[in-house]
Amino acid sequence: MSEQDQPERSGVADGRWLTRERMLVLVLIVATALAFYVCYRLALPFLPAITWALALAVVAHPLHTGILGRIKRPNLAAGLAVFIVAVVIITPGVFLAQRLVRQAGRGVEALKAQTGEGQWPAAVGSNPQMARVVGWVEPYLDVRGAAERVANSTGAYLSSIVGGSLWALAQLLITFFTLFYLFRDRRVMLKGVRSLVPLSQSETDKLFARVSDTIYATFYGTFAVSLMQGFLGGLMFWWLGLPAPLLWGIVMFLLSLIPVLGAPVVWIPAAIFLAVMGNWGKALILTGWGLVVIGTIDNLLYPMLVGDRMRMHTLLVFFSVIGGLVLFGASGLVLGPVAIVITKALVEVWRQRTAAGRAVEDGV
Repeated sequence: MSEQDQPERSGVADGRWLTRERMLVLVLIVATALAFYVCYRLALPFLPAITWALALAVVAHPLHTGILGRIKRPNLAAGLAVFIVAVVIITPGVFLAQRLVRQAGRGVEALKAQTGEGQWPAAVGSNPQMARVVGWVEPYLDVRGAAERVANSTGAYLSSIVGGSLWALAQLLITFFTLFYLFRDRRVMLKGVRSLVPLSQSETDKLFARVSDTIYATFYGTFAVSLMQGFLGGLMFWWLGLPAPLLWGIVMFLLSLIPVLGAPVVWIPAAIFLAVMGNWGKALILTGWGLVVIGTIDNLLYPMLVGDRMRMHTLLVFFSVIGGLVLFGASGLVLGPVAIVITKALVEVWRQRTAAGRAVEDGV
């Protein structure tokens, strides 16, 4: 051994912790963490698009596999699969957006007209029961002023939605662009992720299966059931002659995505409003429809669509969805439950590896 190598090895021999090798490792860790943080900041504006592209890649995987089995050309198969997914998403989305904006605009104008000077007392006085309720509430709450503020804020909110439509369109295009490469290069990407996961082959397979099942359950279970609840609620609103049935149907669909809340947040106040206005028959019909049909449809459809693929308690699902929405925005509907499932899977790996006094590294 040369004299030049003696000082480098003497650090370990002398018991010093901060050797040159360890210093280089620390620098590498810091540089890697900094690089990952910069990449995270770069991807943050596109996080919703990436999230929904990943979710669509999982959900539409059988479609792409079937097309690839017939065409045998990866680029063409991926492009055709993306085209079909885009048509399925965009066509009803454009139709609903047009109707939603139209009905929301009519509702705002009608609310402003009803709260105009001289019209509010006449509208209230035309119904004795409504007049008694307003007379009881009015000393404690400025009903007319609150209605005007709701109308004005709704109009401003609709304007902000229109203003952000270009960015939403850009996110949609990025989603389909990312989806193309997720379809085409799926095997390569999965192989790269597997090489970075510090788990055994079986543990990695279980983790990926849990994530896939969670995304599947979110789309085919929660999304489909919520869509059906919103459709049934909007259909009853239309049949009873309530204003803006499409708007309230979409609101019920969105609220049904959140556990514990759901469509009753909309149809219960509507039923109370009908009862106060003296339409007891319509109020009873809406209440029965909400309790019997809308309230029980999830118990019928969810097991058929999902089965036991998402094994999480309702309270845990609630906090994962709400926390995901707060932390990630709309993409939190997927990222929240996925984060909880990954955490549960990793905790289970630790529990299995340390069972019966085994060493943690035995599973690798």
